[in-house]
Amino acid sequence: MTLTRPSLGAADGSEPRSHPGVSRAVAVLVLVALAALIPLLGPSAALHGTGEAAAPGTAGIALLRAVLFAALCVPVGELFVNRLARSVPGAPTAMPRSWAAYAAAAGFVAALGLASVVSTGNLVPNSPADLDVGGLYASREGKLALLEVNAFAVAGLCALSRRPATQLWPLAAVVIAEALRAHPTTEHSPLLGAGLTLVHLTCGALWAGGLLYALRTLRGWGVRAAGAALLGLYARVAAVLLAAITATGVWSSLRRMPSETILEQLTETAYGRALLAKVLLMVAVAALALWARIRLRRAVDPLTACSPARAEVAVLGVVVAVSGLLTALPVPIRW
Repeated sequence: MTLTRPSLGAADGSEPRSHPGVSRAVAVLVLVALAALIPLLGPSAALHGTGEAAAPGTAGIALLRAVLFAALCVPVGELFVNRLARSVPGAPTAMPRSWAAYAAAAGFVAALGLASVVSTGNLVPNSPADLDVGGLYASREGKLALLEVNAFAVAGLCALSRRPATQLWPLAAVVIAEALRAHPTTEHSPLLGAGLTLVHLTCGALWAGGLLYALRTLRGWGVRAAGAALLGLYARVAAVLLAAITATGVWSSLRRMPSETILEQLTETAYGRALLAKVLLMVAVAALALWARIRLRRAVDPLTACSPARAEVAVLGVVVAVSGLLTALPVPIRW
């Protein structure tokens, strides 16, 4: 008897087979492209009619910063979910392939690009001759930029080593460097601002990166009870993370936009407009997270919570892109 492989077309009158893997890959590429357009096209829209001037290379800096944030979320989320998975009874030992090395490479390139801008006095270099690498050691911002470059390089090596958990330390260095960079010493209470940013960025990376890796893990686990238990553990921690993100975000906003002027600045400054967009996106993320939590607790099949969780990941990706834009826009004036 001869065995023949059925064609991909309609066999026995059936419709052509779909390729969910290809469809997901195309959807991811489309989402990444759309997210990249936010920092690239966002500055002109945010600055329109405000009377504020954009710094040179604002769009490029926003894109590089968004890539850096995304590169931070991926490995932090993997470390977080791997720890949660070890406490799930009966959980399979197999975990999804790590993307940490790729994320570290992307973060290294983004940090290198940002360091090159710092080396030219925060101007976009036109040629390698414009770069002053030695000058990076002469300023606080330059040293922090170099620290991020080196930290991502070390994180990539740790991710490829036999002890990938050691990448926690260079990743922590990136978070600290970002927190210090966002609050120069000339700012009022810079240590308080850096502390708020440190908590905000850490919790955001755990939330976004953790949810992404948790959903990837559930796809590979055949044990539905273990998958539901893992998602439940993540959901409980995510509630605390959301509270911390909200508290630090509101506090940081009030430090830069006093309460008596915040409503006006949310619509009349570029920073305020980008912040308002981020707040609206976070409201959507919180609603999706609540929907997923309700399904996880009340649905007959708890894993139906994966559907709103996937939408939550997509919106969180847009939040990361808007966060990159937010760091490149001029800080509002304290009226």
